[in-house]
Amino acid sequence: MIYYSAMKQTLILGFICLFLFPIQGVPNSLPEWSKTGHRVVGAVAQKHLNRKARKAITQLLQGETLAEVSNYADAIKSDRAYARFSPWHYVNFPSDARYLDSEPSAQGDVVMGIEKCIAILQDSNTSEEDAVFYLKMLIHLVGDLHQPMHVGKLEDKGGNDIQVQWFGRGSNLHRVWDANLIDDYGMSYTELAESLPRWDRDKIRQVMEGTVYDWVEEVQEVTNRVYASAESGEKLSYRYRFVWWDTVEEQLLVGGLRLAALLNTIYG
Repeated sequence: MIYYSAMKQTLILGFICLFLFPIQGVPNSLPEWSKTGHRVVGAVAQKHLNRKARKAITQLLQGETLAEVSNYADAIKSDRAYARFSPWHYVNFPSDARYLDSEPSAQGDVVMGIEKCIAILQDSNTSEEDAVFYLKMLIHLVGDLHQPMHVGKLEDKGGNDIQVQWFGRGSNLHRVWDANLIDDYGMSYTELAESLPRWDRDKIRQVMEGTVYDWVEEVQEVTNRVYASAESGEKLSYRYRFVWWDTVEEQLLVGGLRLAALLNTIYG
């Protein structure tokens, strides 16, 4: 009993130290768009699926919704067997360059990941197991693409190296956009999805058009504005959230609509 108690205390102390003093070289960020943000993207997409796509996806996911599986790609990060998919969550290229004019990453990126998922899902020879896996990946990656700091600069790890304060707590620009803005707003994903702007059909149709390459250029424009929104060491709180909340909502909505557009094309 004494040995068990000492071992337990050691483990607890180890976890505390790991939290307070992260391992060097590991980005100190929270899950992309937070769990809430990804579920919002899934919920928006679910509403805009056509009948064929909804039926095919319901069958593949055995009744689970897009929102319910939207964080799968983050959950598997804890398994080293899926380590090769980690670079698919983001893309880094110069802020004044076009994606197609930049040197591609040898490990892949979010754009390549989305294109790979689409190709596999459209292949009639894909097994059901792979179809389920890459569908879940696609749902998540389209959400990641529309989080501005996932289309960031290599030199600062997509804003991870830009240290700021968020309501008096240590954070960084990437984390602010990954989680702080959404999680501190205090809404459930269903509440947030229902509170997003209401666009007319023409606006929705316009947003759903284009390719992944068009979308990454558009997100890059938002990213450049976000980079200019804060300096290292700055204290961010209510005013920052007030100024940028409309952008957060728009990116969640656009991400959901474009996910639906891809799924309707694949399964419709």
